[in-house]
Amino acid sequence: MAMVAVGGSIGTGLLLGSGAAMEVAGPAAILSFLVAAFINWTVAMALGELACAHPAAGSFGVYGDLYLNSFAGFIARAGYWLGLALAIGAEMIAASTYMSAWFPSVRSYLWIVVFAAVLLVINLRSVGSYGRVEFWLSMIKLATIVAFIVIGAALLLSGRVAPQYNAQGGFFPKGLWSPLVAMTFAVYSFGGVEMVAVTSGESRSPKETPRAVWLTFLTLTFVYVGAIVVLLGVMPWNHAGVIESPFVTTFRTVKIPHASTVMNFVVLTAALSGANATLYVASRMIFSLARTGWAPVRFGRLNPEGSPQYAVLLSSFGILFALALALWAPQNAFRYIVGAAFTGMILSWLVSLAAHISFRHRRKPEDLAALPLRSPLGQWGSILGLIMVTIALLQTWLSPLMNLWSGLACFAALLLAYAVAKPNRKPEP
Repeated sequence: MAMVAVGGSIGTGLLLGSGAAMEVAGPAAILSFLVAAFINWTVAMALGELACAHPAAGSFGVYGDLYLNSFAGFIARAGYWLGLALAIGAEMIAASTYMSAWFPSVRSYLWIVVFAAVLLVINLRSVGSYGRVEFWLSMIKLATIVAFIVIGAALLLSGRVAPQYNAQGGFFPKGLWSPLVAMTFAVYSFGGVEMVAVTSGESRSPKETPRAVWLTFLTLTFVYVGAIVVLLGVMPWNHAGVIESPFVTTFRTVKIPHASTVMNFVVLTAALSGANATLYVASRMIFSLARTGWAPVRFGRLNPEGSPQYAVLLSSFGILFALALALWAPQNAFRYIVGAAFTGMILSWLVSLAAHISFRHRRKPEDLAALPLRSPLGQWGSILGLIMVTIALLQTWLSPLMNLWSGLACFAALLLAYAVAKPNRKPEP
């Protein structure tokens, strides 16, 4: 269960988004990732506790239905799907960015078309095809990032590389508020932690849930915070950006032979792995919505190989969004699409935290004491997490303002979809 969440979480948000965070906050981006780790903890604990109480498929959508209302349940599911679909586009933009290091003369939109075709072929075939590809891609990226942290820490601790935390304008070169501006990329990196609750809800043994939740949180925190600390220690922050992965830039900075080329290959596989996993989950999410009347029946059908082909095709619309940005706003394509995807993803977090607060209010102390997993901060952890997630969302909408319009458009689309779909909804079994 934990590896599903970890594998689904580690991707472009860290491998390219960390460069954007470093660019806007400098070394203070470490604080952004520490706060994002705390937010991630509140969400993981809330979802883990709810999954122990209600071990049912559907996760945060079910919790929204049970403890808030049908609209909350709908926007948790549909918003999450929308965020996933746009995140696929972010992975495609990242993959094309990595390819430009080897083929600078090839236009980025051509790589997006090539990778999109491969992605669709894999996901329109059987689940076995997806599983085999994803297993090896996930193993490559996880092992390499851990190796990167170990090597980087060794370089810093041995004195072979001078720490860069205060070398380029101090720890807050962009001002004291800069960590808040970088929160979008830090929180987005942790997107995927909710997968552990989805998987735990379908587990046959509720006793597995506490271990899976804690293992996911600790693994992601070690990988993300460890990576950003090493990145900012080894590489001057003003060398970072989104024209290449900061992991590649770091190895080029320390001049380890061929290391930057190998790392570029790894981050490319990570982007393709992220896109593959995200399209798989997104298509199953819209498939589930169709089966319960929240989406047209067509998207709930399977092809002869067992793949929900129409759901896969619909969920790949983020690729078209990526193509449009690559053509008309190539310099800011990644930032814009992350801002749009962030809104959809964060809706599921907001609903989950709000549902957990209501859950805590309704449950008797003896019922809570019987749960195999209890959030150490109780409802106050979810209240604090809810406030912090809301602040992160508002900051994302205001910087840049393009994110505000895309966020409002996302919410308006969800409101319209709810109004249209509600009369056709089937009762939950």
